[in-house]
Amino acid sequence: MYRAHVLVCGGTGCTSSGSAQIVEVLEKEIETCGLAEEVKVVKTGCFGLCALGPIMIVYPEGAFYSMVKPEDVPEIVHEHLLKGRIVKRLLYSETVKADEVTSLNHTPFYAKQKRIALRNCGVINPEDLNEYIARDGYQALGKVLSEMTPDDVIQCIKDSGLRGRGGGGFSTGMKWTFAKNQPEGQKYVACNADEGDPGAFMDRSVLEGDPHVVIEAMAIAGYAIGADQGYIYVRAEYPIAVKRLQIAIDQARAEGLLGKNILGTGFNFDLDLRLGAGAFVCGEETALMTSIEGHRGEPRVRPPFPAVKGLFGRPTVLNNVETYANIPQIILNGADWFASMGTEKSKGTKVFALGGKIHNTGLVEVPMGTTLREIVEEIGGGIPNGKKFKAAQTGGPSGGCIPAEHLDIPIDYDNLIAIGSMMGSGGLIVMDEDTCMVDIAKFFLEFTVDESCGKCTPCRIGTKRLYEMLDKITKGKGTMEDLDKMEELCYYIKENSLCGLGQTAPNPVLSTLRYFRDEYVAHIKDKKCPAGVCKALLSYQIDAAKCKGCTLCARVCPAGAISGQVKNAHVIDPAKCIKCGACMEKCRFGAISKK
Repeated sequence: MYRAHVLVCGGTGCTSSGSAQIVEVLEKEIETCGLAEEVKVVKTGCFGLCALGPIMIVYPEGAFYSMVKPEDVPEIVHEHLLKGRIVKRLLYSETVKADEVTSLNHTPFYAKQKRIALRNCGVINPEDLNEYIARDGYQALGKVLSEMTPDDVIQCIKDSGLRGRGGGGFSTGMKWTFAKNQPEGQKYVACNADEGDPGAFMDRSVLEGDPHVVIEAMAIAGYAIGADQGYIYVRAEYPIAVKRLQIAIDQARAEGLLGKNILGTGFNFDLDLRLGAGAFVCGEETALMTSIEGHRGEPRVRPPFPAVKGLFGRPTVLNNVETYANIPQIILNGADWFASMGTEKSKGTKVFALGGKIHNTGLVEVPMGTTLREIVEEIGGGIPNGKKFKAAQTGGPSGGCIPAEHLDIPIDYDNLIAIGSMMGSGGLIVMDEDTCMVDIAKFFLEFTVDESCGKCTPCRIGTKRLYEMLDKITKGKGTMEDLDKMEELCYYIKENSLCGLGQTAPNPVLSTLRYFRDEYVAHIKDKKCPAGVCKALLSYQIDAAKCKGCTLCARVCPAGAISGQVKNAHVIDPAKCIKCGACMEKCRFGAISKK
């Protein structure tokens, strides 16, 4: 029996910040102090506050140490674990109130969250099946196999109102119904863990922190539709997730939770991993299945839909990681429990990867209907450096930009579509006043141009032409006629592309044209980038009244564009200036500005 548990984040974010080294030093120090029998070190998944890594929480006190360095570890061990004195200087500041240490759950970041899909992330050791079982793991599978018929399971999922968390928002129960109603024979259950959106890491964090929940949910889906084989399609760029998934699958097989005659009920179901090569298009369901089959990842014409003719031409249910992560809790707590959260048409919670110009970068899970303002200002901690909120991009390259005028909109599937965006898988990138919206649209278009599989002409050629027009505008060479051409092309691409990649690719352009048209006009008519981002439209100037002639700007200029005598005002030659900004960054007197 241990008197203390030290939880260290072992997710990708904290691992990249050095958490593995923290664990190594921690275990050595605990051994040196003779505490190995009293203190247990647990390597968990993501806690959510990714910007604060490496993260360490010590229980039973719940002391939350952030940005821990290897040299801090001996002090934590000697002071806290050995002498019982919390090291307050290393605590996350939000957990210290009036010199008292408060629970992490009471901080602004966590107070409004409701963790269902993320309930075990940062709590258990994802490589230990017993810890998952201790948190009610596999009880839902046991309940399903012993107390419920396949129809009961599907009805429960239907009544819960769970919609697919991968972007489309289709009813999960309806999808399962279509697959179950197909003639008996080989059927499959598949999991989309490809997650290719820039700035999205929700599914990766669930796989790294709670892999058994996906295995349990897929087994439940297999029972519901009559499938005995499942595949998890995960991108190879997620090495920690892949490793932990394989460990979890092996453990489940060893304990009879996968394979033949599961829990002695006669139900057979097994799982295999398939690694993707990082193609964004393979997040589209038919392209994903084509890739699992060993072919080039390209979408197929629908109908027939995968529930009728999917993997290897057989009926297939495909959901993403977050969708599956909700299933066991719905089975255990009931459909009404899940349906009591969220909005009328969007039930439950949604996980968002919060990034961009915001204080609390990380992973959040909130009830559907939470406003964008609550997420940005309260949970996210607002915009750094006193800057103003400008827009939030939801849904990645498939979504749109939400302006400040819609900050108070309750976030759910239908509301986001109504304002020209979409839920997507859950990436939420915050932008401040220094962001150029034309440049943002160009960034996402460049991504979709690169990721288009090329199978259909509207997407292959259309997105390329759209990108070229945006590039032309950011260089100050656009015309007002280009805006009309862009809009027409956007709708053509949306209406004629084969799959969701092309059909949604114009969304960033259409939403920025709708809400930030004045910025496009400024680029075209005034030849200016209001945010000061587009290099071709920038010019750097030195204010002679402020310049002290220190020569530092001239010394750092890589192009030799700055001249002047010591103690005399310097000047910038615009013909030579490459607009790198090095001079402005180094100037100590605020004498250099960009326009």
